[in-house]
Formats: sequence, C-alpha cells, structure tokens
Amino acid sequence: MSFWSEYVAYIKDNPQGYWFKSKVYGWGWVPATREGWLTLAIFVAVLAFLIVPFSKNPQPSDQDVFLFLGEVLLWVIVLLFICYKTGEPLRWRWGIPDKEDRQR
Repeated sequence: MSFWSEYVAYIKDNPQGYWFKSKVYGWGWVPATREGWLTLAIFVAVLAFLIVPFSKNPQPSDQDVFLFLGEVLLWVIVLLFICYKTGEPLRWRWGIPDKEDRQR
C-alpha cells in the first residue's frame, strides 16, 4: 500500500470523531473532519481579512504593525485552543502508527 493510501486510512480511522488528528510526522494536528477543515478555512479567511488594510496602505505605522501582530497572535491562540479541545491528544509521532497503536 502506498504512503498516501495509508495516510488517508489513518485520517479516516476516527471513531472518536476528532476534528483534528495528530500529524504523522512531528507534533501538531491536521484537519480530519469537515468541522476541522471549516475551522481552518475560517482561520485563513480571518488572516486574509486582517491583511486587507496593509494592501491599501503601503507604509503602515508602527502602531498598525503592532496591532496586526497582536491580532494574528490572538487568532493563532484561538485556533490552537480549538485544536486542543476538539483534536486528538498531542504526542510526538514519526510515521503512521500501526493499527494496534491507533486503537489504544
């Protein structure tokens, strides 16, 4: 079986209904359900919305940049909180877990 088909099987094997599953390599999450993808899409849309004022003003003030970075940090914290609450418990991974490991 190819890596891609094993990866898709890993993501689809979600009896707990986690919105976000643990990444296959490293530490973090990836969207696993429609709700997870919708959350990620909303996050990207919010970031795009926050960037709009910078496209209108090529020389933003220091206060504008500071405010922008604060808003981005706030939204990243919100996304991480949602991932933590609706996602699989975090742990370091290096490869697709065996079927027995997934059932634990």
